[in-house]
Amino acid sequence: MLPLSLLTAAQNKPMLVELKNGETFNGHLVNCDNFMNITLREVYQTSADGDRFWKLKECYIRGSTIKYLRVPDTLLDTVKEEQSRAREAGRSGRGAGTGSRGRGGTAQRGRGGPRGGGQRGRGRGRGG
Repeated sequence: MLPLSLLTAAQNKPMLVELKNGETFNGHLVNCDNFMNITLREVYQTSADGDRFWKLKECYIRGSTIKYLRVPDTLLDTVKEEQSRAREAGRSGRGAGTGSRGRGGTAQRGRGGPRGGGQRGRGRGRGG
């Protein structure tokens, strides 16, 4: 399971984020991007030593500062099931009935003829 696919599925779900400096953020995921930068709403921030707390309406966290994310276990199960369904649909839908994979078999390649076929001296470079 890819982390970004899990994060996109976690939108509007509660999560805990711990940063590399020890601070923690508990809130609901609003958005995430390909760099794992995230925006949380209704956030409770806890200092690294755990003795100070702040309540924030919304916060933005840079992905490179994140140590780990904790999401509900039910979300993990849901994403796993969705990915396995998509994988099964992909297997049955692609190339049904051909019995071969990729470009192999007796089909011609590109502009015809076998790969690397015979006409030397053509193309780039000097000569005639």
